[in-house]
Amino acid sequence: MKKLTAMTMISILAASITMPIAAMAQTGQAEIQASVTLREQPSTSGAMIRYLKAGENVTVLSEVNAYWLQVRDGAGRVGYMSSADKYIEFTAPDEAVSAPSTANAVAASSASFRTGPSTGAERIRYLKTGEPLTIIGQPNSYWYQVQDQNGVQGYVSSDPKYVTTNYTGGTGGGSTGGGAVQTPAVDTNAAIEAVIAAGMKYWGTPYEYSSDRSTTTTFDCSDFVRTAFREGMGLTLPADSRQQGEYVKSKGAVKTDWRSLKRGDLMLFMSYKGTSASNYAGVNKSTATITHVGIYLGDGKVLHTYSTESGGVRTNDIAGTHWEHRFLYGGSAL
Repeated sequence: MKKLTAMTMISILAASITMPIAAMAQTGQAEIQASVTLREQPSTSGAMIRYLKAGENVTVLSEVNAYWLQVRDGAGRVGYMSSADKYIEFTAPDEAVSAPSTANAVAASSASFRTGPSTGAERIRYLKTGEPLTIIGQPNSYWYQVQDQNGVQGYVSSDPKYVTTNYTGGTGGGSTGGGAVQTPAVDTNAAIEAVIAAGMKYWGTPYEYSSDRSTTTTFDCSDFVRTAFREGMGLTLPADSRQQGEYVKSKGAVKTDWRSLKRGDLMLFMSYKGTSASNYAGVNKSTATITHVGIYLGDGKVLHTYSTESGGVRTNDIAGTHWEHRFLYGGSAL
């Protein structure tokens, strides 16, 4: 009996400790950014209440975990929705805080505070508008490493709409303000590894021609590449493979020999005409139409998606295959 009582007391104490943590999650008014399902439970298996539409206003009641928010719609219905940034943006958090003298930045609007410099990294919480931050580093031009008032360290987008600062590199120092953000050179290797990691997590995701750009349940080739760069480093590429190819050209010299590519470069391909090199003889590759795009991994492999039969997102060897014969050019998107 004493053992049972002790266990009960431990459970009660644990609950009393953890409850305030949940209360720290941001609440307030928010706007739906893209159509998303409102569900009865915080799970994709939860029964659907309805679709929330882009532009619709909701009240965020609590942050259930890193993936789900409890919200109330305009009609008073309460349910759960994905907390992904592409679906929701806070417009009026419940409260804002003023900056202490040690801060060198301020959250200009509600933004995700994450465990890593990637939209695929777990969200710690939402930062509040006006919340003071100390920028302690910048892994690339898209993310700041910051520390909040409680000493918690994480990452936030460096987009000026989310952070106001005069930070110019290094750690500490600086002061809050509205001047233009000066950023150090991009840490290319870290950015590329983040992009590839973001892409690899979708291994096996089904292929769908002209896939819906607002979901990650299926991809076509350009949608997949775009998602990997957006989630990996916050860079939004053009929506289709031809535009992505033009974007790469706009960044500088491109390479027509795939063996000269670097890890993370985009690879642009023409249409399939057969498995043999002779099938592509006489093709003017300088004017051929781009029909496919992938990410070069190095070691003669490409990460991409191209058909339902192939199993969706996957890697393929390039040398001696039709991928080598179809290759038009490639280069960096950074």
